[in-house]
Amino acid sequence: MKKWFVYTKKADFNAIAEKYNITPVMARIMRNRDVESDEAINRYLNGGLKALYSASLMKDVDKAVAIITEKISQGKKVRVIGDYDIDGIMAIYVLIKGLRRCGAFVDGRIPHRVKDGYGINESLIKDAHEDGVDTIITCDNGIAAAEQIEYAKSLGMTVIITDHHDIPYRDDEDGRHYIIPKAAAVIDPKQEDCGYPFKLLCGAAVAWKLLCALYEKTGVPITELEEFLEMVAIATVGDIVLLQDENRILVKEGLKRIPNTKNLGLKALIAANNLNPLAISSYHIGFVIGPCLNASGRLETAYMALELLMSESKAEAESRAGELKALNDSRKELTKEAELSALNMIESTELIDDKVLVVYLPECHESLAGIVAGRVREAYSKPTIVLTNGEEGLKGSGRSIEAYNMFEELVKVRDLLDKFGGHPMAAGMSLKKEKLTEFRQRLNKQTNLTEADFVEKVWIDVAMPFGYINDSFISELKKLEPFGNGNEKPVFAAKVTVSSYRIIGTNRNVLRMSLKDEYGTPLDAISFGDVQRFEERIKTGAPVIPILYYPEINEYNGIRSIQIVVTDYT
Repeated sequence: MKKWFVYTKKADFNAIAEKYNITPVMARIMRNRDVESDEAINRYLNGGLKALYSASLMKDVDKAVAIITEKISQGKKVRVIGDYDIDGIMAIYVLIKGLRRCGAFVDGRIPHRVKDGYGINESLIKDAHEDGVDTIITCDNGIAAAEQIEYAKSLGMTVIITDHHDIPYRDDEDGRHYIIPKAAAVIDPKQEDCGYPFKLLCGAAVAWKLLCALYEKTGVPITELEEFLEMVAIATVGDIVLLQDENRILVKEGLKRIPNTKNLGLKALIAANNLNPLAISSYHIGFVIGPCLNASGRLETAYMALELLMSESKAEAESRAGELKALNDSRKELTKEAELSALNMIESTELIDDKVLVVYLPECHESLAGIVAGRVREAYSKPTIVLTNGEEGLKGSGRSIEAYNMFEELVKVRDLLDKFGGHPMAAGMSLKKEKLTEFRQRLNKQTNLTEADFVEKVWIDVAMPFGYINDSFISELKKLEPFGNGNEKPVFAAKVTVSSYRIIGTNRNVLRMSLKDEYGTPLDAISFGDVQRFEERIKTGAPVIPILYYPEINEYNGIRSIQIVVTDYT
């Protein structure tokens, strides 16, 4: 179920438009995204690398730099331990390349999703110790590894944590107590006593911030940090952190540099997917490039993705890019099968009545649990956890809705879990199979969710007739990019009549239409997806159909014309 709402946030849009030389519609859209103050507006419209916050503001960054420079001078062996998703892959790439540039003797390890599970563990620490590693630096993990850090320290090793995940805690009668691992340095902007102004960086961005301070300390030209911006941008979009404030700047600057990337692996992956390197957007990262990189950690080993990025020849890069694309194609098929199994199970069992969906799919590859949970969440607008068989019990991932803080709800049942971690909107966990039923029952019993929470809210930025749309306005909308989580593409609404239409495309999944708005202004339109259902709506003969849309320029055979993409209707 969906329900449309129109933003009603107030501001003097005409004054903002005049001050920043934009249209009132643009001013309204920014206000809808809570961009209000002069500083925030200027940062949103014009923010570049100079608007990024100083890395030294982050707790323990200076301490970590001092430790690393000392280890470099002593010739100590350093090992970076990352994670198997796109954020972890990019973070470990950034740290290995950056540390080597500073003269460090460094290598890296990525946990195997099935054999090792998430993050640093005792096996990885033991291997590092046996390999003569003196210092471990984590990236995109470590903040929830207090016991593992103690084990490393007992072996005489130094550990530096770089992470961005929520800080683990426990509640008792004295209140909330945060559990910070006792590493030599802990860099995570979400620590309560960290003064960094922006708390929502991804793991690769936190790692890059460490490099910013390290390059400054060791005398490496600061301009060389820019070579990592495309990787930080990919990680930021791929990890679905909010595209606000500093994150939005990092993605914007990274996307600018992708057309001229020097990374052979990234070039090859773009080519393997038949993408135009001059027009890579956050959409292409989220739905094409990112899934290919993630596929390695899901079905094989994330080293495949890291090796792609580390490729030193065009032939090597092309070979590895082809392997990743093929692996992602296989992942798509397996995901669809698991998604259908989950939906069938929910529809045919008592799960359909649950407020929190806990679905056990024994045949599902554990790496696909999070994707399937996301698909089910979209289908029912309910928080969803998908569990499958792991090495020592059940393993799974959850995807949530705005009204349900999944991390905090898991804290309440932590006695049932062997391991868990995550965010309000997503989490991972493991538990014994015999605790599955109780896990599901307690999550549902303790929740305060109501039926109203399961209605998907679609927010309309502006109810805008077609007469406002012209080339200049469409160009102006590009100032809002990059789009993504927290900076969604604007949604416009209008009431239209359909003058004519036709279904096109090999799979008959494209609907071309000629529309008129309620003021009689005509405009061509296109719609994708379930166009047969839209056709049936048109055939009802209703005089007016409310639609949601986004305007764009259509270029065909050298001819440019304005059209709208219809994204929804009622």
